[in-house]
Amino acid sequence: MPQNKELVLISKMKIEILGMGCVKCNRLEENAKKAIEELGIDAKLEHVADMSQIIEYGVMATPALVIDGDVKCSGRTPDVDEIKGWLE
Repeated sequence: MPQNKELVLISKMKIEILGMGCVKCNRLEENAKKAIEELGIDAKLEHVADMSQIIEYGVMATPALVIDGDVKCSGRTPDVDEIKGWLE
């Protein structure tokens, strides 16, 4: 009799940079790109500038970093190593 095999779905990690495109927001996006590259992970990176979408996350200060729907930080620009810690 065949054994049941567990089905594992692997989806691409979704990373969002929330911010209107200021210098700090752009720096956060670059740090996130570098962290993704250094870890070699499969991730979709999106920059969200729509204020209504930003507010939906409850973010009151930008830039903010969201990983798979979870706000990891807001109002500051984490460095590459800190972002890598959240991605691992």
